[in-house]
Amino acid sequence: MNDTGEDNNGREIIFCNGSKDHRCEDHASLNAIFTIICVLNVPLMLISILGNALVLAAIKRTPSIRSTSMILLCSLAVSDLMVGVICQPIYIADLLTKNSFISQLSIMVGFSICTVSLLTISAISVDRLLAVHFHLRYPIVVTNCRVKYILGLMWSISFVVSGFNLWSKRVYHLLVAPVIFICLIISSCCYIRIYQIVRRHRSEMRAQEVSVQSNNNERDGTHVVELRKSAMNTFVFYIALIICYSPAYILLNLNGFLHMRWQPEWNFATTVIFINSALNPFLYFWRLPKLRQAILNTIRQMLCKQSEEN
Repeated sequence: MNDTGEDNNGREIIFCNGSKDHRCEDHASLNAIFTIICVLNVPLMLISILGNALVLAAIKRTPSIRSTSMILLCSLAVSDLMVGVICQPIYIADLLTKNSFISQLSIMVGFSICTVSLLTISAISVDRLLAVHFHLRYPIVVTNCRVKYILGLMWSISFVVSGFNLWSKRVYHLLVAPVIFICLIISSCCYIRIYQIVRRHRSEMRAQEVSVQSNNNERDGTHVVELRKSAMNTFVFYIALIICYSPAYILLNLNGFLHMRWQPEWNFATTVIFINSALNPFLYFWRLPKLRQAILNTIRQMLCKQSEEN
């Protein structure tokens, strides 16, 4: 029969009343799992750093693509870059050293930055809904100053909420889980509403048969198609985020309500979240033509500069 306990980091330790070999096998299996997770995080960390740094460099070097929507994407790229530069190195150090201070730092920094990514995705979905709903009034309603103010507020809230982990892990998990749920609900409602608006616009254009309005209909149709493509592009980011955050969200709820711990499962769920930060640059390149061209131009400029220096 086994007894269980916890170390200073909250990890579950198995004390076997039976053979010493069985206890050593359990410890060796956990170490093997931690090693696999560390090995998985190293390439993800490098991809996240290089990919998001290239995205930010492309946006900085290409003023023509800057807009309120691009500011939101910059926030997402910055948070993903910080995941690779800060979160994953601390997380790997936590797995290797099992130090209580590093463990607390990993949880606080990791959740705060990943929460920023989640909030930014929700803000992007709201931004696309406003663009579809207000049409020509969108530049007046959504300004650069307002977007920057909202982003600053989101970053501040994320870091403040992470401080609850110092008080109580269970309260912190119960607090973070509703935030994730609310963000997912907001994004889902926005994209459902976007779909309804676009479908209504297409029906209205098909119903219009007056020849005098043909030119206007053509322009409206082009505008609706552009908005639909823009919404679909950001919808891909939303789907990727749901897939990557779902395992951690489930474990957060189970931990908060049942106070249960699955250390290996939680570590794999955390790694899946980090995958989202490495995946986003590829989604930008795939779904955003203007940003893709800016990235390619930036790569060419960097290669030409390097060849000239050599």
